[in-house]
Amino acid sequence: MVAVAVAADGEEERAACRGRYADAGNAAQGLALVDRARRQLGEAAPAIASAWLGAAEALAHAAEGNRAAADAALEQAARHTEAVPDEQPPPWPWVFSFTPSKVAAARLTCGARLGLPEWVSASRDAATAALASGHEKQRALLALDLAAAHMAEGRLDGAFAIAARALEAGVRYRSGRIIERARSLRRAYTSPTPPRVIRDFDDRLHGIYL
Repeated sequence: MVAVAVAADGEEERAACRGRYADAGNAAQGLALVDRARRQLGEAAPAIASAWLGAAEALAHAAEGNRAAADAALEQAARHTEAVPDEQPPPWPWVFSFTPSKVAAARLTCGARLGLPEWVSASRDAATAALASGHEKQRALLALDLAAAHMAEGRLDGAFAIAARALEAGVRYRSGRIIERARSLRRAYTSPTPPRVIRDFDDRLHGIYL
């Protein structure tokens, strides 16, 4: 079993933190953060950190439209996830457990970003635990990815019903990230005559002020 002790200057902790949040920015920035985190953690990085980094890398590749690289990073994350149960807990208390359901959730998100409904469909059942997790903000963001996949398949009623529930969580927690993701989803639909479910969603969005 391999465990990484937090360096005295906190550099390894910061590296893991950078990797965890690498997918929050643009693709190039995300990939740079992942690369920097990997170099600072080194070859002795715990499997859980490597799994998080693989998922973050996949999300960044998906954001730039690179399906092959996203798939490779997801496979890497899955391999590291298999080793997590054999390790000591990581030295960073804010790193949550990484399970196969989270790899599936990452693939679902990548599928939504890449416009690959087959990835979303194949991952949906395995991602159920992540969709039902106690972390409501993350659950809302994942639900919006699922909504994007529904929209790509032409299932507008289902897409915006899911998005509306996620938006409610965004308002409840005053989460600008969730609300902006919901706005991005809406902007992706450009018909001049939106159906009623989308008009209702517009009404919800227009009334939001944080």
